[in-house]
Amino acid sequence: MASDCNCHITGAWLETHDPGDRQFLKIGDLELESGEKLPDTTIAYQSWGKLNSAGDNAILVNHALTGWSDVPGWWPSMVGPGLPLDTDKYFVICPNVIGGCQGSTGPSSLAPDGKRWGSRFPTVTIRDMVAAELALTDALGISHYILAVGPSLGGMRALEWAIQHPTRVNAICTIGSSAVATGDQIGAASIQIRAIKSDPNFNNGDYYEQDQGPTEGMGIARRIAHLTYRTETEMDVRFGRELQGDDTGRYAVESYLDHQATKLAKRFDANTYIALTDAMNSHDVGRDRGGVAEALATIKIPVVVISIDSDRLFWPRLQEEIIELTPTALPLVTISSPFGHDGFLIEVETVGSVLKDALAIGLKGNSSN
Repeated sequence: MASDCNCHITGAWLETHDPGDRQFLKIGDLELESGEKLPDTTIAYQSWGKLNSAGDNAILVNHALTGWSDVPGWWPSMVGPGLPLDTDKYFVICPNVIGGCQGSTGPSSLAPDGKRWGSRFPTVTIRDMVAAELALTDALGISHYILAVGPSLGGMRALEWAIQHPTRVNAICTIGSSAVATGDQIGAASIQIRAIKSDPNFNNGDYYEQDQGPTEGMGIARRIAHLTYRTETEMDVRFGRELQGDDTGRYAVESYLDHQATKLAKRFDANTYIALTDAMNSHDVGRDRGGVAEALATIKIPVVVISIDSDRLFWPRLQEEIIELTPTALPLVTISSPFGHDGFLIEVETVGSVLKDALAIGLKGNSSN
């Protein structure tokens, strides 16, 4: 992340910041699902391990909404030598999504006219993100992925890979995800978007030259979202009605949510929050394919689905639907966790064990190719 970010305006990585371990690749103009073009698109990504000469030892990790390409940073003990995604054997890659704010082309990036995209950034969908990932895959000489894995937003993209590009991925693993956004999810997300747009500093998305960005609005959005990521039981047991004990008079749970909002402001952008949330709201594998059931019925590769029993953002019934409608789906894997949707970040040992099994399934595809 950028240590010199102007966090009162945006927490986005900007071109003047230290790139860290990011690598960058230009994929040219990207044709979007809307019919618009995203010109001169850049993909920022990180990778671990070495791609073999056949280009067939790769694993694709698709990050979640506020995640980014630094997988070891947000998914500890998952990527590295001897770990579930073993970099002594495999080439592991995680691209930052288009529309994001960590180096891939997004609202905070410079447009061709030298000004930041801001309000002019086009609408992007899950399928657009996958199209960008495919272009990156081709440019890097990756013939196909042994496994594409992703939680939440990342799981949506993994499903699109299975439907659109079955010859380019041997198997997928979705974690706490769905085949279509629900009314409940869209409703909660729309309130978060409204909070950002209601911030007096939002300026229709053109705030990058201002002294202050819509960080308060994004902070409210984050507080709302974070409650959907965790569980009622955790919030009550962990905080209950306790006061924070400082001079603010806040409840302890308020202080916790304030902390989450402050952390996000240091590494995220309000326009990206809107762009990626809109993309998730539009998610529907059945769009223009005859419906969800018909779309999932076309999948020909193994699908491993992980559900978290306490997830109140992506309810377990949504993963059950994928299993029921996908002919190549394996039996549902349910992880018991008190941490809700965020269980995929915390229950790393259990998730890692499932990923090893999913990877073994994907490897069988290599032997049959």
